[in-house]
Amino acid sequence: MPSPADPAPADRPAAAGAALAAPAPRNGAAAGEDRPAFATPPPVIPTPESFDLPEPLSYRIKNKLLGPPLTTDKLASERLGKIAALGVLSPDCISSSAYGTEEMLTQLVPFFGAAAFMLVVPVTLAILAVLFFVTLSYREVIAAYTKAGGSYVVARDNFGLRVAQIAAVALLIDYTVTVAVQCTAGTEALTSIVPSLTPYTLPITVGVILFMCYGNLRGIREGAKIFALPTYLFVVSLGITVVVGYARVATGTAAAPLHFHHGMVAFGHHSGLIEFAAILTLLKAFANGGSSLTGLEAISNGVASFRQPQARNARRTLVAMSCVLGFLVLGVTVLAHFSHATPYVDETPTVVAQVAGWVWGSTTAGKVVADLVVVFTMLILFTGGNTSFNGFPYLTSFVAQDAFLPRQLTRRGHRLAFSNGIIVLTIVALALVVGTDANLNSLVALYAIGVFTGFTMAGFGMVKHHRTLREPGWQWRQVINGFAGALSLAVVLIFLTVKFTQGAWLVAVAGPLLYLLLIRLNRQYRYEAALLEAGAAQACEAPILRRHAVIVMVERLDLATARAMQYARTLMPDELRAVHLVVDSRRAAYLEDRWTQLGLSRFPLDLVECPDRRLGRAALELAAQAVADGDTELTVLLPRRAYTSRWARILHDRTADRIVSALGRLAHVNATLVPFHVPKPPKARAQAAEARRRAEQEALEGRVAAEEAAGRKVSEKDQDKAAQGRPDRSVAGSPLAVGTVPIGSVTWRRRAKVAGRVSSVRVQPRAGVASVECVLTDDTGGILLVFQGRRRVPGIRPGTRLVAEGMVGQRDRRLAIVNPVYELVAEPEGEDDGGD
Repeated sequence: MPSPADPAPADRPAAAGAALAAPAPRNGAAAGEDRPAFATPPPVIPTPESFDLPEPLSYRIKNKLLGPPLTTDKLASERLGKIAALGVLSPDCISSSAYGTEEMLTQLVPFFGAAAFMLVVPVTLAILAVLFFVTLSYREVIAAYTKAGGSYVVARDNFGLRVAQIAAVALLIDYTVTVAVQCTAGTEALTSIVPSLTPYTLPITVGVILFMCYGNLRGIREGAKIFALPTYLFVVSLGITVVVGYARVATGTAAAPLHFHHGMVAFGHHSGLIEFAAILTLLKAFANGGSSLTGLEAISNGVASFRQPQARNARRTLVAMSCVLGFLVLGVTVLAHFSHATPYVDETPTVVAQVAGWVWGSTTAGKVVADLVVVFTMLILFTGGNTSFNGFPYLTSFVAQDAFLPRQLTRRGHRLAFSNGIIVLTIVALALVVGTDANLNSLVALYAIGVFTGFTMAGFGMVKHHRTLREPGWQWRQVINGFAGALSLAVVLIFLTVKFTQGAWLVAVAGPLLYLLLIRLNRQYRYEAALLEAGAAQACEAPILRRHAVIVMVERLDLATARAMQYARTLMPDELRAVHLVVDSRRAAYLEDRWTQLGLSRFPLDLVECPDRRLGRAALELAAQAVADGDTELTVLLPRRAYTSRWARILHDRTADRIVSALGRLAHVNATLVPFHVPKPPKARAQAAEARRRAEQEALEGRVAAEEAAGRKVSEKDQDKAAQGRPDRSVAGSPLAVGTVPIGSVTWRRRAKVAGRVSSVRVQPRAGVASVECVLTDDTGGILLVFQGRRRVPGIRPGTRLVAEGMVGQRDRRLAIVNPVYELVAEPEGEDDGGD
């Protein structure tokens, strides 16, 4: 026998008939009429925590995998000093010194042979010259754009949105290839230590990318200072290796050059430098070495994360990063010159591993130190790949906000990360890694084009910026940025020319196609906006039609139909009728008999023929007849039975959804689904599990509170878990909240001072006078704050924390304070400003 709380079975039409026949409840007067004042105080507005609302299985799984959700007010992050910022923002750039020299030698050795170790030094110096001018250029970018100065923002502000998409395309390609290159290079560093893992390079790289994706979906942020540790370990270890190597060369104690081993790249025998093939090879080496400059724009992208003065600290950090990069690239190149470290065909052991082994020797201690250098190299390479998981989603969100990418990319996910952008980046990076079989040389061919295109857009964009503003000293600044832009453009052209057949053709083809796709998406968004916004204000104020008719589509008489009929009556239409589309005459006859037997004749039931069984078409024709007079607004209600069980969903179709889609084509016809949730029978096991969860939550909250009261440190994980069951008390802890009372204990018609968080805001004219209404909530309830005669209250928006004081009255059946005295405690954190 079902309990009183259980819903009546669907096969009991008497219950459905009783629900249909019951008079519609009327709460107060009709819509638009003034209601009389309460004789008793209205209730406190309930908080969401006071309801026991079920969570879907997918959300519970997400909580298990990713952890509890983070609230938007946790977007604010701690500002970084110069030392911390150098470690946090530079892994992508500094880590490229681990493979830049090797990529140059992969081009030089097969052509020039031993002479390659002489030529690699001047090629490196040419690359460092480009580094010098690009660094000067980005110093100007940081000075002009003190929040975020990536090439996308510079191009957008100076050339407009359409031209800026060139920078967007370049950076999207750059971020994607960065993940593939850095993770592949990190895996090669790993296989340099453990050669037996070489056959598993591809699976390891794929696994690292998937792990990064999972970690970032959980909310790992670039600002986490833990990422500074691999950077400094790498810089210190490789820097000491370079210094010790120089010392050994200077004192004549350096070991003999390394010998040729099986698996190394074959040595060439060309000697002429003026041959076309030789020049082409030098340009290829220069292009490959240009990959060492990737990530140079990271400082300008993260200016907002620096401590004040932001611009000065960021510029100094940029110079320090460039100096470290230049020292390490040149140091590794010079040591490779003396040691004759030669790349291997299968790319392991790496040149850095060979150089470290040559410097530290073959003793046990030397091998340990050399292995540590390689381990730290692996860590910074993986860390450098992770920076793209922050930069790419932010860039896509900025481009999507400008309506050049799908709007879904602007949404923050479960843990405040741009989850859709992270997933897109993972898919494309995995495709690159799998498509190239995790071959670093093949990936580098796709790499520097996007990087230097961004440098080009930033340089030329700053030229336009200087010429427009003409600030003091703009002439020489213009020269610096212009030369850096021209130099970067030359590198792009060199790369496209000499690496075209080695994979650069893919970027040359994909880049323009991606640009055209962005322009096409923007055109579609602009068309939709123009179509939807034209005349919107006038349509809102347009005269309403004279009649309102409601049709309830009836398949069978059950509680779902009864709920739809009950809702139809609350609309108080001029005409209400039920309609059954006849597909099965016997079912129609049975429905007619039951309708009459239950005394529902006061609700007309129309049996409409549907001989071809096209329910959507029949409903469309029925609606068209109803609004044919031009004076009728029609609402069609369709009961929809929502089943909790996945098995039950398979057993039932979605006819109501298809009818709604068909009816949406007609003007003045409004199709509405009226859901009726058919719940699972309660299970003792589920109830016991919920009881255990609540008990564990209460125990955790108590333990965390005790630890905090004792002044002991509580882990961030425990704080997040405890916060799920504890409402926000940040306002109550504010000095402004002294003397406040919980909202749930305020007294009607008494003055009260309350503190809380604004959960919703409504702006509306009332009786011709504008007013702003907001709901202020704490853990005990909510209260309505009304600001009469105002269309906007500065600082009052969802998420604002404030203290309000005034006389407690009532408004719209809710406790309210009209025109309160208020003080802002904290405004909600906004999104990070643009950048790439």
